[in-house]
Amino acid sequence: MTRRSLLLAAATALTVSLPTLALAQAAWPTKPLRLLVGFPAGSTPDISARTLAEPLSKALGQPVVVENKPGAAGNLATDLVAKAADDHTLGVVINGNLTSAKLLYPQLPYDPAKDFSFLSLLTTAPLVLVAPADLPSGAEFFATAQKAADKWNYGSVGNGSVAHLGMELLKSRAPGLTPVHVPYQGNPAVITAMLGGQIQLSLVPPGLAMPQVKAGKLRAIGVTSSRSSALVPEVPSLTEAGVRDFNLEVWTALIGPASLSKAAQDKLSAEIAKIYNDADIQRKLLTAGWQPVGSTADGLRQRVRDEAALLGNIISTRGIKLD
Repeated sequence: MTRRSLLLAAATALTVSLPTLALAQAAWPTKPLRLLVGFPAGSTPDISARTLAEPLSKALGQPVVVENKPGAAGNLATDLVAKAADDHTLGVVINGNLTSAKLLYPQLPYDPAKDFSFLSLLTTAPLVLVAPADLPSGAEFFATAQKAADKWNYGSVGNGSVAHLGMELLKSRAPGLTPVHVPYQGNPAVITAMLGGQIQLSLVPPGLAMPQVKAGKLRAIGVTSSRSSALVPEVPSLTEAGVRDFNLEVWTALIGPASLSKAAQDKLSAEIAKIYNDADIQRKLLTAGWQPVGSTADGLRQRVRDEAALLGNIISTRGIKLD
């Protein structure tokens, strides 16, 4: 075969393969997707994942199966996503898995900055600073807390949690606020301890805080973000209560392994934008205590960078370590 014939044959083969490659990319996904969640069924990240799974399955034409892989504060499942190589494994993660985990776990088996494709911020929610109902509100609450100093305790769902780091951030922004941290196994135990008088303040998700507030058993001092018109419009922000420059939320995000194909990433971004514009999906998430977001990959990446810097500063300056 002449050189000209070889070149023509190669060009023909390439021309034939290009439509095939494009078809293969357009056909993604080719099998069911796994959506890993690092927390038990019924947890708030699990609710976020299951609300997404059904509409995403309809949009992609393949089943989306939520798999709960609890352990190590969600880091076990996050590591499984990092190491997935099948192009059909995704994960729903929380703040800490991408922001504070690397600082709190020296032996963390994944690198949040390198091992993932960031797909979308899914949901956000402020935390509510709650206290016993017989305590005052607003600036008077903080004056009372400063007088109590370390005689007061605050509860969280564990060392390194967003509620723990958030309270330490609050202490740094409210001079004289020095309550002692007491970790508990879950927010229901935190609420029980407050009702029993063992702790005097805590940062708690709105879905757990507000039923107790509306029943007159607890007092809502403020939310950790700007006033949330969708979730808790009746509760002022902590900034309104006199705390300077304070903004922190809990959130969930959708990620894939760094190896996830560009075709898959683009398709997911497009479909998620549509899903989170759906009024029915928005209602479901708000009822479950989440504000629906949906964002670009760059938006999620910037959120991770900003919060990692904020929480990293708190971890280092307050000397926070896991037991």
